[in-house]
Amino acid sequence: MAQPATKNKPSNKGTTTLFKNPIIERLSRTHISIPITLFILYSGGLLYWSVINTDLAAGTTISLFCIGLLAFTLVEYLMHRYLFHMATYTKLREKIQYNFHGVHHDFPRDKDRLAMPPLVSITIATLLLFLFRLLMGDLVFGFLPGFLIGYAGYLFVHYIVHAYQPPKNIFKTLWVHHGIHHYKDSERAFGVSSPLWDYIFRTMPLKGK
Repeated sequence: MAQPATKNKPSNKGTTTLFKNPIIERLSRTHISIPITLFILYSGGLLYWSVINTDLAAGTTISLFCIGLLAFTLVEYLMHRYLFHMATYTKLREKIQYNFHGVHHDFPRDKDRLAMPPLVSITIATLLLFLFRLLMGDLVFGFLPGFLIGYAGYLFVHYIVHAYQPPKNIFKTLWVHHGIHHYKDSERAFGVSSPLWDYIFRTMPLKGK
């Protein structure tokens, strides 16, 4: 097992142990296909429920789905920038930040840690369902599926940019963008599935990076 890499020198091989308890350590890892499949099914289930049990029109559902998709890209950006890269001025914050995201910067090609553990993410998604249902009523059955498909899309993009070589087409931009965040400037290029919010909030990589 490789030793943890330094912040300035990520390791493209190996992994590290985060938890002494072997059960918790195993639960902290997942194959990327598991959460992607779960969230596609979860979204499909919500849309099916909407068709059977609500009066939402098709146009309304599609519009809400697109809004949810866009909303996820913003949440992705904000969480990556302000939660996953939180200031680590105490030992507790340092440990939380490392377990959440720092370990990924040390071992960016550790494929088992490219997604939040499914048990945690499904729990959060269900809490969001209840919260948004209180705030939005039946509109949640159009909005949340888009939000969750946004998450599944993020997982897919995040996985392929770490697991595969960049293609020779327009999608290479995503590989370059995220590579700059990992290997050149971790305080820029926070968008993974899209650089949209980096443009808006002016955190695009500096020229020459």
